[in-house]
Amino acid sequence: MKNRNFTHTRRTRVNKYINAANVRLIGADGVMMGVKSNYEALNLAKDAGLDLVEIVPQSDPPVCKIMDFSKYLYDKGKQKRDNKKKQRVGILKEIRLHPRIAEHDLNTKVKHVEKFLKAQNKVRVTVVFHGRENQHRDLGMDILENIKESLREVGTVDGKTNYVGNRISLIFTPKLQ
Repeated sequence: MKNRNFTHTRRTRVNKYINAANVRLIGADGVMMGVKSNYEALNLAKDAGLDLVEIVPQSDPPVCKIMDFSKYLYDKGKQKRDNKKKQRVGILKEIRLHPRIAEHDLNTKVKHVEKFLKAQNKVRVTVVFHGRENQHRDLGMDILENIKESLREVGTVDGKTNYVGNRISLIFTPKLQ
């Protein structure tokens, strides 16, 4: 047993902090060793130079395993990070433009939106009006219609056009592949 003082690490009890009289013990090699007293299980872990970790505290008696606790925490964190990577679905990206945008700049923005949609992200395209541009909202609608037309192969419009203050926006969702 390594010389550590582990307290409750997210409800995982280790070594002397396991407060059950008897535990169902799993050896370091993964073999079930049966029900042992807490004292006997701690001595077995100490002899192996490892920790006694409570795996399933809800069962009666609790299931404990002889293992390296720091490796257990590392593997648990790694699994959590991997699950988080796989969960990455539906991030909302935003592209903002003005009604006076040049054609080449608009094409560049459309390519960015296309790239986001191919990466399975939602994209909000927003046209922002300043000052007297608010009188020409039809220009902003024309731009959004052009974008909608050029992205019809990779994405679909989600919902309707939003008018909020000095902005008009559309949300695009990726097409299923």
